[in-house]
Amino acid sequence: MEKLEEKQMTSSTIDNAIKYIKSIFKNNTDGHDINHSIRVYKNAFNLAALYSDCDRQTIALAALLHDVDDHKLFHSKNNANARHFLEMQNLNSSKIEKICTIINEVSFSKNRGKTPTSLEGKIVQDADRLDAIGAIGIARVFAYGGKMGKSIEDSVQHFYDKLLLLKNEMNTEEAKKIATARDKYLRTFLKEFNREIRETDVGLT
Repeated sequence: MEKLEEKQMTSSTIDNAIKYIKSIFKNNTDGHDINHSIRVYKNAFNLAALYSDCDRQTIALAALLHDVDDHKLFHSKNNANARHFLEMQNLNSSKIEKICTIINEVSFSKNRGKTPTSLEGKIVQDADRLDAIGAIGIARVFAYGGKMGKSIEDSVQHFYDKLLLLKNEMNTEEAKKIATARDKYLRTFLKEFNREIRETDVGLT
């Protein structure tokens, strides 16, 4: 009976998290939207299925909430948005701290050369990075670039600054396999993009 109640509580908390991010990302169209967070959540759950010793509730909540305090989107401090939600779910302080630690370990720009401190953190970081490459990753680059007023050419620079580096920075073996295929797609796209640019270069300045 206790396990059933715990499962129901976990499901309810995750449902509440989905409702929360739907509200907080309601008007976002730059690739850091509700659909991105849901994809990261699903990526994370697929990876977590391969590890029987991981905490799936922690992974689910960290994945769903990983962007709610992103510095590109919000001016919150100390994971204020994530903490507010988690405290409302009556989670204990140690679990809240672990989830916030995982969220803080996701960012590419803030964690270069660092490995997440827990298996759960490695899974969520991989899940987020998988959504940054492949066909979806390409679409997200241009969605974000357009919102920020960047040209197509300026947006493409992000491939070299970040996306092409991700394949070699995955933590889990399954994520490495998925990333290898998606990285190949990125490179095929860039090859075709650069070919078309060269063909249409008429020397204008």
